[in-house]
Amino acid sequence: MPDPAAPAPVDSLDRATVLSDPDHLDRLRDDLHAARFDATGVPALLGPSANRALGRGELFPALRVTGGGDVTGSPLATLVRLFLLGADAPVASAAAALPRAGLDRSVAAGLLERDGDRIRAALDLRPHAADGDEYLVVSDLDSDVRPGPVRHDHVLGIGAASITLANAVIRRPVGRALDVGTGCGIQSLHLAEHAAEVTATDVNPRALALAAATARLSGQRWRLLAGSMFEPVADETFDLIVSNPPFVIGDGGQDYIYRDSGMPGDGLCQALVAGIPDHLAPGGTAQLLANWIVHPDTDWRERVGSWVAGTGCDAWVVQREVADPAEYVGLWLKDAGDTGPQAAAIATRWLDALDRQRVAGIGMGTITLRRSDTTDPSITLDELTEPGDELTGVEVDSFLARRDWIERTTDAALLAAPLSLSTGVLLEQRSIPGAEGWSPMLRMLRRPGGPGATLQVDEWGERLLAGCTGQLPLGVLVDLLSSAAGVSRDALAAAALPAIRVAVVRGLVHPVDQDGERVN
Repeated sequence: MPDPAAPAPVDSLDRATVLSDPDHLDRLRDDLHAARFDATGVPALLGPSANRALGRGELFPALRVTGGGDVTGSPLATLVRLFLLGADAPVASAAAALPRAGLDRSVAAGLLERDGDRIRAALDLRPHAADGDEYLVVSDLDSDVRPGPVRHDHVLGIGAASITLANAVIRRPVGRALDVGTGCGIQSLHLAEHAAEVTATDVNPRALALAAATARLSGQRWRLLAGSMFEPVADETFDLIVSNPPFVIGDGGQDYIYRDSGMPGDGLCQALVAGIPDHLAPGGTAQLLANWIVHPDTDWRERVGSWVAGTGCDAWVVQREVADPAEYVGLWLKDAGDTGPQAAAIATRWLDALDRQRVAGIGMGTITLRRSDTTDPSITLDELTEPGDELTGVEVDSFLARRDWIERTTDAALLAAPLSLSTGVLLEQRSIPGAEGWSPMLRMLRRPGGPGATLQVDEWGERLLAGCTGQLPLGVLVDLLSSAAGVSRDALAAAALPAIRVAVVRGLVHPVDQDGERVN
């Protein structure tokens, strides 16, 4: 395990910066732990109703519970008001909540600000729990807490995008992991639980400083390097690479480092994908969030497919959403806190740039690459937009394994394999009325909770899959069905096998061994 007593090193970073004193951070961590400022203590303080409201972004119930005005509450109530609710607190309350870190040192470190006889947070500091582990994450205050445009070097905190990526990452133990564009360090926190060594990079010195604080407060140690994309690790390879990059599609400017890459269009995502193969160890995996341009009258798969095909890696690309350009611009303006005439000018410039680039929509999704060192890599490009199609690390890992198995398996070997329907699989039917009663017009096999885990089948497929209980080889089921129906065995097999292959890849059915255990 990393030594929490050692400061997280930061290469090429001026140490005279925010939260740079290891001793102060250690004392701050002790104060937060003593007050139970964690994912258990905070909900217990707020109670179910106020805690749920806080999760929805509604602050008033939590403000009421923690006390308003000049009421001096418990240290935990004061910390919640300061760091989670954006409220201020009396100097005496803040000092009582941080007896070890000290008020003056916390102000000097950039954690707190004085306003007369009141104290308010200068940074966002919040508990984060995942898989039974507790962390503390430091970032900048968002525009909904501190009104007005955020800093040019604003460091984004825990958000929907970062959680989406964290949930999708495969959590198998690995040796070396790389977090490209670490920001506040949320991905590195998760990586450290299953990687022997974590390296995190960022072009923003403020992000590296806050990521170092996140690591220290959470008792972890990472190697933090300054630089763009893979520049800081030019000659290195990793078993796992993750990235939540500044993927926002714009005109090539850089109003805000956390969202704007300085490259026009989707050039940053394309360049990131292209650079991954040189830094993946054999068998290594890369997982990243990305945005891409969707041109008029073209399929997004052509554009992104060309990116991943050029890597020589196996790939699974999932488009989760397509945004209208005007809505996209409006969303990011709001996120940065841009309002009024300034926002109008930025929006005009931005939309003009998207028009010049012929942007009909912006695709948003995930890209998974695996170095397989084959001459014919496997590439799957999916559009999965329904609830329940969200990716998890377990599902991504399983998808890659199932696809690898099915592509190594000949038709003869598939027919010789016993198959079993996966747990929870449902057959959904839609029928239309006719002269002889209801006539099925759609048969859909579905595995709830599995991304893209659906398959439309015909009557033959329905009957064949119904017999997949793991007791008999698939070929025997084909023989029985063809004999009962009086059809050619070879013709039935030829018609059914493509659907069976899809069913295996999508996790609807799986091969079993002689003991009835799953093969993949």
